Amino acid sequence: MAEEIGIEDFLKVEIRAGRVTRAEPFPEARKPAIKLWVDFGPEIGERKSSAQITAHYSPEDLVGRMVMGVVNFPPRQIGPVRSEVLVLGVHDAEGGVVLVAPDKDVPPGGRLE
Repeated sequence: MAEEIGIEDFLKVEIRAGRVTRAEPFPEARKPAIKLWVDFGPEIGERKSSAQITAHYSPEDLVGRMVMGVVNFPPRQIGPVRSEVLVLGVHDAEGGVVLVAPDKDVPPGGRLE
């Protein structure tokens, strides 16, 4: 387990709900991945990401789906893709990533509290 942090540290991480608007295969990635475009509402807008989620998802499965993402990390260059958001997931027993998402529909941009 990681070291304990205070609530002030947690509140610095901006985790928001978003809706996948577009998804494409990312064959140039070193590990199998999917390029995602996620709408985080009018305040934040659409952000692009690369996610290694091919064990459980295909691009067609993802459009319209709600996800959670960290929107205030600096962008990272992943091959030809500039990743602007970290989409959150949890590894299953086999090592595949299962996306974290609200269990009810929420407005894009809603902040994790």
